[in-house]
Amino acid sequence: MDLKKILPENGPPINEVKKYIDKYKNDLIVIKYGGNVFIDRKIFDNFIEDLSILNKLGLSIIVVHGGGPRIKRELDKSNIQSKFIRGLRVTDEKIIDIVESVLIDFNNDIVNSLEKKNIKAISIHTKNNNIIDVIAEAKELGFVGLPSKINNEILFNIIKQNMIPIVSPLGLDENNQTHNINGDTAAMSVAKSVKSRRLLLMTNVDGVLNKEKKLIDEISSSEILKMLKNGTITEGMIPKINACLNAVNNGVAAVGIINGTKQHSCLWEIFSDKGSGTLIRK
Repeated sequence: MDLKKILPENGPPINEVKKYIDKYKNDLIVIKYGGNVFIDRKIFDNFIEDLSILNKLGLSIIVVHGGGPRIKRELDKSNIQSKFIRGLRVTDEKIIDIVESVLIDFNNDIVNSLEKKNIKAISIHTKNNNIIDVIAEAKELGFVGLPSKINNEILFNIIKQNMIPIVSPLGLDENNQTHNINGDTAAMSVAKSVKSRRLLLMTNVDGVLNKEKKLIDEISSSEILKMLKNGTITEGMIPKINACLNAVNNGVAAVGIINGTKQHSCLWEIFSDKGSGTLIRK
């Protein structure tokens, strides 16, 4: 394999890449591509490029994507105001239909963009290969679901064929009713279920910051809990951090929170000694 041909010039050093290809070759990596990251097409194309490189290097990847900003845009078009409880969008019958179609559209966009780079990817959502069974999270949230079971077999079959499963954060309840799932929760549930070695949460911040607003390179779950208690971690970061803690306490070796707006942040996180965001371990 000619790494020079595959790797970008501004990516991690080749000698480090070699070491990490060996390290991860029998493992799974789940990547969550956050809704706030992909508004800019250039950033989206950079992500597609990184995924194609990971696939060419033989790594087994599962992608779970978000969709918040796109959903908001569609709801605005229909003049629908969203209400949020604990950071989760209250989802009634009208909203769930819009959410589902936006997320499926975005899913197809990722799959088609990868196909253009000759990388095979498979759409996974409520209308195609649904892998997530859900229960309703709370009555007042409407059709917002918590994953109760993940169908690993579908994922493993796709990965065996050197294809990338692209998973929408949607699931079906026992009555086949579609539910919206928080993207981080969906990614964490998939990572736990397949026992992935790594979960990467791509977002629009550099990672976890300390009180002085400096980036923390690596942190344990007990230190993170202290930061939650003393209010260092706030607002939108709280559900993300809870998803990380749940993952590392249930078989995922480590979770990285990385800035998806930075070029090749995925490659730097996986293939370099210094990483590119905050690594959370048990």
